[in-house]
Amino acid sequence: MFNILLVEDDIDIQQVNKNMLKRRGGYTVRLAMNLAEARQKIAETAPDIIVLDITLPDGSGLDFLLELRQDLNIPVLLLSALDESGDIVRGLKAGGDDYLAKPYDNDVLLARIETLLRRTARFPKTLTKGSLVLDIIAGRAFIDSHGDSRDLLLTQKEFAVLLLLAQNERAVMSAAAIYENVWKQASRFDKNTLQATISNLRKKIEPSGCAINVLRNQGYAFERG
Repeated sequence: MFNILLVEDDIDIQQVNKNMLKRRGGYTVRLAMNLAEARQKIAETAPDIIVLDITLPDGSGLDFLLELRQDLNIPVLLLSALDESGDIVRGLKAGGDDYLAKPYDNDVLLARIETLLRRTARFPKTLTKGSLVLDIIAGRAFIDSHGDSRDLLLTQKEFAVLLLLAQNERAVMSAAAIYENVWKQASRFDKNTLQATISNLRKKIEPSGCAINVLRNQGYAFERG
């Protein structure tokens, strides 16, 4: 059974959505009235999906989403009374997986949640390359050796680069392609930023025996140990 965290400060909307999702979707639904409660609920048990209102009494849902993406890769469906295209774009760029403007039909809400959960279920939750283990949901990488697991403490961007290269093992990826995939800014390619990220990654994963090979004038390639 999937676990949904519903972050909504309108009690009436909160209860209607909770009852509908439990009755029609069979989901376990936990509630948070504000960002402080949301942080507490996530710390207790990471949900399978978060339905997040953008406007909350103790801050912006978009700022919270940026904070969330530093550590977790949980699907997030944004809800808001704001339906301007600029707000939608900002929400998606902040890391939202989908966006639904209020007022909305409950059938649409249920369908959007089901779609995000199906999409997530099709992808593996971990990727293992030798002793290097990538937790795709949490956005963390570990070296697992003889039963001992050590967190590499990667930044969000370091993990995203490593995951991209590891998923394309031995394939040479150009610096521009990596930057576009991770930073989503093809027109603002920052070579120095990427090089620094790759350099830090190579040092952190070295004990695993895996490597990120640098091919001059071509790009980078991941190779397991």
